[in-house]
Amino acid sequence: MPVNPNINYQQVLSMALEERSSGWQDIVSDAIPLFDALRRRGLWETYSGPRIRQTLLIDLPEIQWYAGYDFLANPPRELFNDAYFTPKMAAVPISLTMEEILNNEGPNQVLPVMREYIRAAELGLTQGLEVSLFSDGSGFNGKEIGGLDVAIPETPTNVYGGIDRNQHDIWKTGSYDIQTDFPDIGTQFDSTTAKAIYDRVMGEHTRGQRAPDLIFASKQHWEAYNQATMSIQRITNENGVGRLGFRTLQYIGPGGRAEIVWGGGKGSQMPDNTTFFIETESFRMRYNPDRNFDTLFEGDGQKPINQDAIAQFVGWMGELTMTNPNFHVRLYDSNPAA
Repeated sequence: MPVNPNINYQQVLSMALEERSSGWQDIVSDAIPLFDALRRRGLWETYSGPRIRQTLLIDLPEIQWYAGYDFLANPPRELFNDAYFTPKMAAVPISLTMEEILNNEGPNQVLPVMREYIRAAELGLTQGLEVSLFSDGSGFNGKEIGGLDVAIPETPTNVYGGIDRNQHDIWKTGSYDIQTDFPDIGTQFDSTTAKAIYDRVMGEHTRGQRAPDLIFASKQHWEAYNQATMSIQRITNENGVGRLGFRTLQYIGPGGRAEIVWGGGKGSQMPDNTTFFIETESFRMRYNPDRNFDTLFEGDGQKPINQDAIAQFVGWMGELTMTNPNFHVRLYDSNPAA
């Protein structure tokens, strides 16, 4: 039975949601550079079961050089193992009072009102996921997705994906403190040191064709790199996430090419004096196929027993996961005022 007995208003909320919700993944990824990069590479992937298991290549067979009748060794070797992640759930509410509906007579007037509520929900969902992207996963009593602060921490000795980085160096990401790790370049990140420091970090985390391809720079690091390249031909990137209107530059150096993305701005949760170097191929956005920006209730939604209103939620379930830490780096300044 519809929540509103007036046939002119039946299914108006579900109609408005159906019109827009199929593109919510695009809406979210278009607003967040890392999520957009994953979407373009087909790395929004489904999962099933109570845990998200991510298969890792933890070792490689060793080459053997031999001659004639030399014996060839074939020792048992564990090449693969799994990291596991607990999926997280999120929802944004959409609600309308019957007073609001009845004050907009006719479906043509109601649907625009619905769209405004849905746009507000889209904005809330996008901003919430963007905040969580930089989190350590402890928000909301640990119910938040694990973002860059846990995946690429300043001190990579944490437990991540069920693996203790203190016990397994192969699972550690790179970490550099500008104050101490570049004595031959300098202890400040400014226009005279920015390019050299970026070159050093990229060079040390490149192997063949694999290297960071997305660089998140805080306001301070962006401005320093921007000033460092003013005297030469500065290259902007209008492809990649630059096509979406993000402020981007193109880095060219020992690691090849990468997009440098402005991570500052009003309301940004990007840590100050920080740069994240990310190999997007090694991240995954894993989601439950039955809860990928889908409505929680059928039809219009639910009508509270003691309120004259319609309530609906749009939900998502999943987690941001990693497959290889070798090409991810955090560059930070422990004492920017020194």
